[in-house]
Order: sequence, then C-alpha cells, then structure tokens
Amino acid sequence: MKTELKEISQTMREIHFEIEPAAIKAAYDTVTRRYATRANIPGFRKGVPPPTDIVRLRYKDEIRNDVLQMVVADAAAKAMEDLSVKPISEPQVHIENFDTVKVDGSEPINVHIHFEVMPDIPTPDFSTIEVERRVRPVSESDIDDYIAHLLQRESSLVPVEDRVAEDGDTVIVDLEGTIEDGESQEPVVAKDLEIKLGDANIDPTFTDNLLGVRAEDVREFTVSYPEDYSAEQLRGKTVHYKASVRYVGRTELPKADDEWAKSLDVGVDTIADLRNKLRADLEAYAKSSADAKVRNDAMAKMIESNSFEVPRALVENQTQVLLNEFVQDLRQKGADLSNLDENFLGSLYGQLMQRAEREVRGALLLGKIAELEKISVGPEEVEAEIADIAAYHRVTPEDVRKSLGNEEGLRQIEHNLKTRKAIEALVGKIKVSEGEWREESELQAEPEETGKPEDRPVSSEDDAASKKTTKPKRTAKKGSSKASAKAKSADE
Repeated sequence: MKTELKEISQTMREIHFEIEPAAIKAAYDTVTRRYATRANIPGFRKGVPPPTDIVRLRYKDEIRNDVLQMVVADAAAKAMEDLSVKPISEPQVHIENFDTVKVDGSEPINVHIHFEVMPDIPTPDFSTIEVERRVRPVSESDIDDYIAHLLQRESSLVPVEDRVAEDGDTVIVDLEGTIEDGESQEPVVAKDLEIKLGDANIDPTFTDNLLGVRAEDVREFTVSYPEDYSAEQLRGKTVHYKASVRYVGRTELPKADDEWAKSLDVGVDTIADLRNKLRADLEAYAKSSADAKVRNDAMAKMIESNSFEVPRALVENQTQVLLNEFVQDLRQKGADLSNLDENFLGSLYGQLMQRAEREVRGALLLGKIAELEKISVGPEEVEAEIADIAAYHRVTPEDVRKSLGNEEGLRQIEHNLKTRKAIEALVGKIKVSEGEWREESELQAEPEETGKPEDRPVSSEDDAASKKTTKPKRTAKKGSSKASAKAKSADE
C-alpha cells in the first residue's frame, strides 16, 4: 500500500494512501458471500444462495458501503501505524471520487485522512521576561477594619421594645404582594423576611415605609420596578405590598476588649496580642498575594513571548470546559438559562475560546519546562497535598480521598503539583525585582488563591463561634439564593 505523510501545519497532518485492487477484490468477495447466505430474493428458494451476480445487483448499495467501510478503515489504521503518527483529534477520512469509485477490485481506491497532532513545543525563552513584585503594606486601619469585621460577624440581633424602628435596625416581616393589572400572576409571598433598614441592597421604598414601625404593625405600600429589574417576574411591574411586622431588632456588637479577644480561641489573651497576630497574618497574606501575582505575570509574559500553533482540538475542549463552568455558575445563582440569547452565547463562546487558547498554550509551555527540568512528583508528595487539603477543609485525609473518587482524582492532584513545580521553576529563571506598592495594581489582576491555610488571616469564618440571635430569621440579601423568586421583591 502506497502511503505519503504531509505536514500541513505545525499541528495538522495529512496521509495519502492507495488501496490496492487485490485487497478491494478480496473484501468485495467476502461481503458478497455474507449477503448471499442471508439473501431473500423473490424467485429463489430460501436457504439456497442465489447467483453471485444477482446478489451483487440486488444489494449493490449495501455491498458498496460495507466494502468501503472494511477496506478504508483497515487501511487507514495500518497507514497511521506504519507512519507512527499519534493523532490527538478524530481522524477525518475522505475517499477521492467517492461517487464514482468502484469496489469490485478493478481499480485502486485513493484515500486521504487528516488529523491534528501535538506540535513541537519550543524551549521557552526566559531572557526577556521581567516582572516586579509589589507587597501591599498593612496599615493600622487595615487591622481596625478586620477587627470590625470580626465584631460584626459575632454580632447578635436583640429585640427593640422601647422605641420604633430606626435606620440601621432590622425588621422581620411577612410580606404579601399583589401585582397590579396581573390577575393571572401569582402573588409575591415571603415569610420571616429580614430587611435591614437603610441597607444599600434593600429597595429604598421598603426602608421609607418601614421606618417607625413596631412589632405587630401592618404597613401597605406600592413599589414600581424598572424594566431592567433582575427578577423577571417583577420586571416593569407595579406591586402593592402588605407587610406584617413580626419583629424589630438592632444589631449588638461585642465589646472589643481582652475578654473578647481571648474568646476567639486563636491563641491570644489580649486585644493587643490579637492586633499583633492579625498584623502578622495580614502581612503574610500580602506577601503570598504578591508572590501569586508574580507567578501570574510570569505566566502571562511567557505565553506572550513564545508563539507556536496550538491544536484546535485542545482549544475547543478547554472552551467547552470553561463554558460548562460558566453555565454551572449561572445555574447556582438561580439564573433562567432558557432565556439566554443566542447572540450572547456566540459572543461568549468566542471570548472563552480566546481564553482557552491562552490556557492551553500556557499548559503546553509548563509541560515543556517540566520536561526540561525533569520535574517529577512522588507518592509522598501526593499524600502531603491530600493532608494539606484535609486540614484546610477541616476533614480527614480519607474524606478527601473519597471525594477524589478514583485514580483519575489522584492523577489530577499529581498533575497540579507538577504544574506548581513548573511555575516555580519558571519564576526561578526570570528576573524578579522588588517594587513599591501601587494601589492601582490591585485593579489590574486579582492574585490567585494559594489554597493553603497559612495564606489566610487567622480569623477565618470557621474560627469564630456561631452568631447568637434571639429569634430565628430569614436573610433577604440582594441576589441571595436562599430567597425564592416570590420573595425577591424586598431584596433590591
């Protein structure tokens, strides 16, 4: 069999080959006999094979298709094996002169197949890559803000009984709403809806009408929603509400003293010790963020300075992964996916494809670095990573292994560790200079999450005691997934 391999591009290959008449004739005879044994042709006794010419005439199209499938598939597999090619995309087979090709063995069949292969990844050029490391300084106001966050997190809601509701108070209501001119519309209903008066996430109409209420008061008011309102049910609608007040409370913060600091159970006895610990944690986090920014910048510049063709199959696969993640995120936020505009999806796919191309290019370059640096990951490193993940999520290593599912999960951890080492090797080969912090750099790129417990301040959400409240309540923050569509009217 004559074969010829053509290099169409860095990633595209094409094989031309000719199937010899003898192989076609053998397949033609084999397929004909197969049809003859089960042929059911009027005028011929069942179980007695009819003449070969009659079978070939009666099943002409079926025999032709079967012969082509048999000889072309076998020949294509042998051609790729003989040429030692390794496709990364499904080979596309084309029979030349398909409509007129003969399968009786009277002439050869010419075929070509094309497919993608991995390109030769160039050795990355590090000589022109230079990045600047900037560490955000920690100020006293940063520590004050974090302590205020801790206090707010441990706040409690206490009832207000000696006065009416004021700005900043929290009112819990049962809400009923009727959409005007919407007899067929379902009413807007929410029970135990929590509304913080004056909150930026609350429609001002609710604040205006609930100021001055007491428990058991009833207020009625009307809200007109804009045409671009987030909740489709209320978009452009006017709704008449009846709010039955169940509870009026105010947020009470603990006192920031030594006793409170010690109660946090983070290894401090005084508020001064807490401030020192927070400063150390925030400084460590700032350094970790600066290092992450260096890694991100180094990757971006390496991708920009090393140009080569990226296989389309890999880009399309990664684009699909990114699109699935985007859709899943929308679904978790309660978005109605049936209303997604086709033009929007087309534009989104194009943007994601550009991002996917960069991600694939970066991954291939990191793979090349790992190859050049002979980077490997041992079983003990995988186990250590599992232990770190378990500690971060406060579960057991066995729980992590169960969540990984199978060997594929372990291979993914190994791959992540190998990638991390390759990035560190990249950073070690480029020029990194120390620079002064500039606030605008925070707007240019967010540092990646390191996934390590020590990268976060000590006062993480899991470290504090549960917030104490005097009454069960339902939170109604803007965009909250906990509130149903019927309750969204008070959220914004």
